Amino acid sequence: MIQRFIELGEGYSDLYELLELARYNKERVDQLLLLHTNKNDRNVCSFVVIMKPTSVGDFQALYMTLEGIPSPKEKRTKRFELFEQLASQLNKNIIELEVKPSTYYKEKELYYQYLTGVLRLNHILQPLK
Repeated sequence: MIQRFIELGEGYSDLYELLELARYNKERVDQLLLLHTNKNDRNVCSFVVIMKPTSVGDFQALYMTLEGIPSPKEKRTKRFELFEQLASQLNKNIIELEVKPSTYYKEKELYYQYLTGVLRLNHILQPLK
């Protein structure tokens, strides 16, 4: 199985694209994640939609917005409420985790390997076959 993070961006409009992507593919949505971190002395979060693996090719996409939105731990935002509404519409729970910031790693690929490991250890992602 191939599991790959697909970064949509850091901006607010990227979250709207993520929400639409999940609504349009609601049958494929497996998990919804909210990854909390502290980046440059700001508490921010990443929204992640994990899709079920494709039937052909066994590819699992993890769409995400990366560390661009203030954490709802500090103040509930409209964007977090939209993500909660999505979870309600899809009948999914939002899994929240505290993770290291992407700036902790020299290369983004190393950061994604770290996240993959965290998600596998927490049984959110399936182990490789």
